[in-house]
Amino acid sequence: MEKFCEDIGVEPENVVMLVLAWKMNAHQMGFFTEQEWLKGLVDLQLVSLVFGCDTICKLQMKLDYLRSLLNDHSSFKSIYRYAYDFARQDKDQRSMDIETAKAMLQLLLGKHWPLFAQFGGFLDQSKYKVINKDQWCNILEFSSHHST
Repeated sequence: MEKFCEDIGVEPENVVMLVLAWKMNAHQMGFFTEQEWLKGLVDLQLVSLVFGCDTICKLQMKLDYLRSLLNDHSSFKSIYRYAYDFARQDKDQRSMDIETAKAMLQLLLGKHWPLFAQFGGFLDQSKYKVINKDQWCNILEFSSHHST
């Protein structure tokens, strides 16, 4: 994944990589199976290409499209929900550890939610060690209703 990110000129922690993983329906952070990769290429209409410079260049041209999905409310909500399952390190657990949750929330909401810093402070001071899926979804709802 590091080499791939280097090839397309994107930092691994860039939110566009999360959107790409969502498009590919990847199940594990930092790794795409062949099936996930091919699904993503089909969705991005790059399937007829053989992986090489041409594919990398064409994929780079799709990055703006992938970023634009973050501005579409329905797509963003789907990406946000996907991020929860994607980022959980232990897929057998029903919750996400608080440090991973804070990092993912920073990635997804940090730049767009004016109250994110205060919410991050709240999480830092809370007794919570994990966040469950209901809490994760409620944070998105809370952020969209309390944006000033």
